[in-house]
Amino acid sequence: VQLQACGGGLVQAGDSLRLSCSSPRRTLSISFMGWFRQALGKEREFVAVISWRDDTTRYADSLQGRFTISKDTAKKTVWLQMNRLKPEDTAVYYCAVNRYAGISSFADDYEIWGQGTQVTVSS
Repeated sequence: VQLQACGGGLVQAGDSLRLSCSSPRRTLSISFMGWFRQALGKEREFVAVISWRDDTTRYADSLQGRFTISKDTAKKTVWLQMNRLKPEDTAVYYCAVNRYAGISSFADDYEIWGQGTQVTVSS
């Protein structure tokens, strides 16, 4: 296992959740780590990404202001703080590593993926 995501769960609309993603592999090279999500019957969509070298971040336009990505490079961990959750945020959330493609929002640019963690927001 190269990436482990956790922190999902069942919450009510308006609640907050914090997802985490860590790598147990000390030798894993990371340039950018991102979060994507996939709702049932829909395509995987970009959520946020953070640069490993500096604090540059990028968010999906529709999520900026509610979601915040952060990192601890020493722990090889990234967090996704999700506030004011809505039922439409319900999805499996995946973390992923991109080593070569820049601060990308395209899933195809990410080479290593975690197993996903389910977030369910009830109305």
